[in-house]
Amino acid sequence: MLVAGFTALALLPSQATAQEPGSAADCVDERDRSNTGRRRGRGSNRDCEYREVVADPDSETGIVEVDVAPSRSRTVLPRRYSDIPRPTAEQYVEAVPIPDRWRIVDSLNSLGLADYPNKWYDPYNQNTIKGDKPIHGDWFFNVTAISDTVYELREVATPVGVQSTNNAGSLDVLGDTEQWLFNQNIPIELVYYQGDTVFRPPDWEFRLTPVINYNYTELEEYGGVNADPGDKEDRHDHHIGLQAAFVDKHLRNVSHRYDFDSLRVGIQPFSSDFRGFLFQDAPFGVRLFGTRDNNRFQYNLAWFRRMEKDINSGLNDVTEDLRDDDLFIFNLYWQDQPKLGFFSQGTIIYNMNREDNDVFYDNNDFIQRPASIGGERLRDYDVVYVGYNGDGHFGRLNLTVSAYFAYGEENDAVFSGVDSDIEAFFFAAEPGIDFDWIRLRLSFLYGSGDDDPYDDKSQGFDAIFENPQFAGADTSYWIRQGVPLIGGGRVALSQRNGVLNSLRSSKEHGQSNFTNPGILLAGAGTDLDLLPELRLSFNANYLAFAETEVLEAARAQANIDEEIGVDLSAALIWRPFMSQNVVLRLSYAQLLAGDGFEDLYGDEDPYSLLFNAILTF
Repeated sequence: MLVAGFTALALLPSQATAQEPGSAADCVDERDRSNTGRRRGRGSNRDCEYREVVADPDSETGIVEVDVAPSRSRTVLPRRYSDIPRPTAEQYVEAVPIPDRWRIVDSLNSLGLADYPNKWYDPYNQNTIKGDKPIHGDWFFNVTAISDTVYELREVATPVGVQSTNNAGSLDVLGDTEQWLFNQNIPIELVYYQGDTVFRPPDWEFRLTPVINYNYTELEEYGGVNADPGDKEDRHDHHIGLQAAFVDKHLRNVSHRYDFDSLRVGIQPFSSDFRGFLFQDAPFGVRLFGTRDNNRFQYNLAWFRRMEKDINSGLNDVTEDLRDDDLFIFNLYWQDQPKLGFFSQGTIIYNMNREDNDVFYDNNDFIQRPASIGGERLRDYDVVYVGYNGDGHFGRLNLTVSAYFAYGEENDAVFSGVDSDIEAFFFAAEPGIDFDWIRLRLSFLYGSGDDDPYDDKSQGFDAIFENPQFAGADTSYWIRQGVPLIGGGRVALSQRNGVLNSLRSSKEHGQSNFTNPGILLAGAGTDLDLLPELRLSFNANYLAFAETEVLEAARAQANIDEEIGVDLSAALIWRPFMSQNVVLRLSYAQLLAGDGFEDLYGDEDPYSLLFNAILTF
């Protein structure tokens, strides 16, 4: 009968056929090999007999062993059984579970077998208050403290005091432009959470971030720091803001890779896009967010209600009621789309403002709502922003891009006083490329302007609460400084830490204004990593108004040129320990005034000198 085709080749000693596994002898040669110099050839076993197990249906067991002639080229297969007896289960040390892995370190420390320091003031080694060990069960506590110090000298257009002035004989609208500022923020972030942040989100998170602020401002004109000229030209102020106070609940995992859904309720930081063009703030709200497809997709579904701010520090003011200004947000991030290494994001934001019966004055007694421009009327509006944002790289080319279209309607438009349709758009792009330690950047930004302030269309693009990290960011003069326009400085052409010419009373308290001149920015910059701890950056931006008709109506001034000027800036950033624990920055910026800026403010070229020190624990 034909022998079956499953044949197993094995090294089986002649004495081992009836022995239990692990007790069989390998070789027939019983000589003591410890006293011989004979060597075993590579790839063969010269003193072993080779047997082959084959199927034999005529035998009692169904298999038989047959001798196989040894061959010098025959390959020796691994042994199936070992001569060394295996330990029994009783010989293993009993496995005693411990509460968690951190108790191992505690035991080693107590026995003097290791030295793992745990000092509350040392953030570089294991530290319980930095979330390295649980404080009980699987609950952790993390404390982050930051000292953010700013000293700034600047020249900003400053109106001459209406009731009184520091400089007798001042007959012009604008006075001395010299100002200086000292600002100290101390945020303390307290996070108490349950779970594990290595592979999955925490199950619970409670976060509280109070910020202690002190600021001092000095001008050369009365009435600039407070509506009361009796406060003269300087102001000391302090405030404690609350920038985060929320509960985050991990609702569920939706895949074995820990894609999840979470719910966050309270005061929480949020940014609508990668660079803070439209909305970047810490409002009160409810946010449902999560990931899908191994983090390829990330989503946010949120409702926020904006908070009043302390005007001098820019921090949240929890002593004031929430504003009647609601945001409904949905956005979706798509990783590696359209190409590996590039993030795409689509967003829809509905801003519903109902502050048409809310006259509001800030802490300096300046009117904020309604803004002192046009008819100075209370108003409300509904606007929907539809946008696309992208950030990443295509090969060596780094690219950030942002585009928004805003549409909706407002009642009692700023100049016409009639209901008006909002139709405005925005686009920004910043490509860059790296050459070893040098990065070169180009910047372009356009926000549409309104070419007729008295018709029934509002075509000037305005953000909700912008904080652009773009074209030099707050190193740039135009982005960093708020430039007053009319009303004794009650309305600004552009806002502090903003790029849009929005004609708002302030970014902190004012409403969005879609009747504005718009903005055009085209620039170039470079980042030079001179040392691992030292970076030098340069930026040059050309600025112009998209339209000037609104400015001419607001200032009752004809033939205002479109050119704002050229904004030049440089910044030196030093991280002495090559970490974010100590960051020192020195920057200088100057605006070389164009014809349009000179038409509004004269022929002075304003500057800004900034020193910033950030210490982080």
